[in-house]
Amino acid sequence: MEQKIPQHVAIIMDGNGRWAESKGLPRIEGHKAGVESVKKIIRCCMTKGIPCLSLFAFSSENWSRPAEEVNFLMELFLESLRKELAELNQHGIRLRFTGDRGLLSAVLQQQMREAERVTENNEQLILNVVVNYGGKWDVVSAAKKVARAVQNGELAIDDITETSFAHYLDTERLPDPDLFIRTSGELRISNFFLWQLAYTELYFCEVHWPDFGEHELEMALASFNKRKRRFGQISELI
Repeated sequence: MEQKIPQHVAIIMDGNGRWAESKGLPRIEGHKAGVESVKKIIRCCMTKGIPCLSLFAFSSENWSRPAEEVNFLMELFLESLRKELAELNQHGIRLRFTGDRGLLSAVLQQQMREAERVTENNEQLILNVVVNYGGKWDVVSAAKKVARAVQNGELAIDDITETSFAHYLDTERLPDPDLFIRTSGELRISNFFLWQLAYTELYFCEVHWPDFGEHELEMALASFNKRKRRFGQISELI
């Protein structure tokens, strides 16, 4: 049977800190190891022809973590962008970022804009890095944009539909995920893509993110291929 390829895979990369603690290492070592898993999964997605990959790098709730860890994560993000941009661009990867950039440092925001500019014409893979994001924030932000559009006479109330509303979300122009993966055994979506995951296939695994590689992605794709995606219809009509 021909394998179905998801057009958009979204991943919560969970368990970096627990992976490190299980090995008697500082939590920051888990985040460093997690970057290597990001590289592996990007390569796997390109090999398999998956056109869009979203990675939940930092949620709006993660600011409540210890300041030392938050600062390290931000520095690691900035360092990784600077170090990997040329190679990502060389391989035809288009970078984009989803989330509220307002709380990020000016230096990081500038590097994000530069990464988007440099890679904007690439077509091999869309790598959507989700930073300082919350699903509730996204929906509320979109609702405010819709209200302003109506207030300014740019949009009629009767023209507000699920399709038109989606254009005001921060994931505008991205397809909704076909497959959602969360590592490290947590069985929640944790305020991630609340609107976008409405009909996404959910896959949870016990493996911590630093140990998530090609084999684990294959298992997730195999599970995806066993699902019957009916979208509210009965099987005979699909």
